[in-house]
Amino acid sequence: MMIGRRLNDRYKILKLIGVGGMANVYLARDMILDRDVAVKMLKADFSNDPDFLRRFQREAYSVTSLSHPNIVSSYDVGEEDGLQYIVMEYVEGETLKEYIQHHTPIKPKEVLRIMEQLASALAHAHHFQIVHRDVKPQNVLINKEGNVKITDFGIATASTAATITQTNSVLGSVHYLSPEQARGGVANKKSDIYSLGIVMFELLTGKLPFSGESAVAIALKHLQSEVPPPTKFNPEIPQSVENIVLKATAKDIFYRYDTADEMKLDLQTALDSDRLNEKPFVIPTNDDETKVIPIIKDIPVSTNDDTVVVPSKKKSTKEKEPIKKEPVKKEAVKNEPDKLKRKKKNSFAKFIIGTFIALLIGGLLAITLIPALFLPEDVEIPDVKDMTYESAVTLLASKGLKISDPKEIFDDEVDVGKVVKTSPNIGETVKENSSITIYKSKGKKSNEMEDLKGFKYNTIKSRLQDDYRSVTTHFIENDESEGEIIDQSPNVGAEVVPSETDLNVWISKGASTITLRDLKGWSRKDVETYAGDNNLKLNVTKEDSGTVAENHVISQSPSANVAVKEGDTLNVVISSGKQKEKTKKVTINLQVPYTPTNPSSPQLIEVYIRDKNNNGEKPAISKSITETTTIPVEVTIDPGQTASYKIVKDGQVIAERDVPYPSN
Repeated sequence: MMIGRRLNDRYKILKLIGVGGMANVYLARDMILDRDVAVKMLKADFSNDPDFLRRFQREAYSVTSLSHPNIVSSYDVGEEDGLQYIVMEYVEGETLKEYIQHHTPIKPKEVLRIMEQLASALAHAHHFQIVHRDVKPQNVLINKEGNVKITDFGIATASTAATITQTNSVLGSVHYLSPEQARGGVANKKSDIYSLGIVMFELLTGKLPFSGESAVAIALKHLQSEVPPPTKFNPEIPQSVENIVLKATAKDIFYRYDTADEMKLDLQTALDSDRLNEKPFVIPTNDDETKVIPIIKDIPVSTNDDTVVVPSKKKSTKEKEPIKKEPVKKEAVKNEPDKLKRKKKNSFAKFIIGTFIALLIGGLLAITLIPALFLPEDVEIPDVKDMTYESAVTLLASKGLKISDPKEIFDDEVDVGKVVKTSPNIGETVKENSSITIYKSKGKKSNEMEDLKGFKYNTIKSRLQDDYRSVTTHFIENDESEGEIIDQSPNVGAEVVPSETDLNVWISKGASTITLRDLKGWSRKDVETYAGDNNLKLNVTKEDSGTVAENHVISQSPSANVAVKEGDTLNVVISSGKQKEKTKKVTINLQVPYTPTNPSSPQLIEVYIRDKNNNGEKPAISKSITETTTIPVEVTIDPGQTASYKIVKDGQVIAERDVPYPSN
């Protein structure tokens, strides 16, 4: 019975407030800080299961490394009578699942507010290389102020870990499972984004996108079926809001948001007036790209070079009246042809001279008077730089100038929408009615955000501080080498103007350090557990010891209180117990004197041995000698035993000795 129990003489259990698959959650009172806390305790059934124990400890590690207003805080971890527990922030309220059930339909504006907090929390976790892997409304708490907090990092994992088991990779709730998790792949940051999209779908519609008779059936739908548009269930949802759901839940991971930060930015601007009626999000097909051909506008004909056509005078077609003939005298008739010839000649000369004078006068008039009457006046293009486009158009039009379609260019000095220059240039003189092209500023030129990951921060620190408006650094423990940039915001490829961009970089502090404990006297099993919990490689050697119990630590290297990093090697010498004494062989060189009764007669020497291999009843050595001889005798002695030998010469015992077990 846990109610009323006090953990670590500090946390008094008040009541059970939640039951999960592998743990129970209790409301408790922190008797030292005088505050309510939530205590998550691993069920007794799982306390001896290494997998569940590891998962529970992983949650403790994951949460303690995060600090964010939308993530439940972790205060303490401990063990009581073999039961593991985590002490966390107590959030008074309800789960997001309960909130959906009680408040559906939820207005898009409120949905975006909640989702922005969730995206911010996941972005924070992702920057610290932690993937939640079980994002769902049941794992989100909402307090009385309406603010949300993500909890239950029980199956979260570090995204930089070298390996992740297949079993862990498919953990998660099937209704919110990403396609890659459903097919048994490894969950990653974009898997959390997919689950977040399903949560947003449920917030907007009050429904889940997929249902089925079994978990397998639902998982298959995540793999094979597109998430239906939320407007199918709630037509009031703006297209810009629906697009966020469709992009976050794209089956192909390539078309999802790259990061939770990017999704958060979309959530913040979804209700902007210029986005409400944006085009539906559609995943591109593999067909040939459709090229947009711009509409060609009618081009007005310039009046500067108009040709004036002057109509020519028509010749008179009126015929001369016939001359009435009168009778004349013969003499008069004779002189008439000469007079007529002279008269015609004089009239033609006058006509030629008159025509020439008229043309000369007309030419002079054309040169001096006509341009002043018909040609356009000269106009100097006024200075419209830094004016708004509308003001510039008004001023130029007042000068009798025509305005062509504007063009947009990047400029580092002129504000967006204002005039940079004109063509022809400001100050030039042009004819009235000339066409002027205005160049509007698009602001400073943006560039794709560079990829900073993998660089040593100190090597590019000065450049970053020069290029960007501000640079904020965050240091985290990570498997990458110390000082290396492992994450950034804005993300790679985002369009940015560096001088107007606040840059955030996450820098590795290297693998986390551990101060070694004094392991002398620890059992081998405890040392192996200690090394595994701290990600240390263990190297074991054995030695005999008369003072340290068998399978316990004699010494360690590095020694106690030395700081080491994850992945370093811990060397320990383990006792194999007191050295066992072994059977030993002893050789005695016996000098046997030759003392015959008859000179030159051989003497029979017999050596009887009593040891491990001989019982002393038969001679072990039998030899005839004709001179004083040294005979080597070898005896085999067990620990704690004594051997002996006896020398017999010609039937008489001449020597008999005991041989003790040697001390060295």
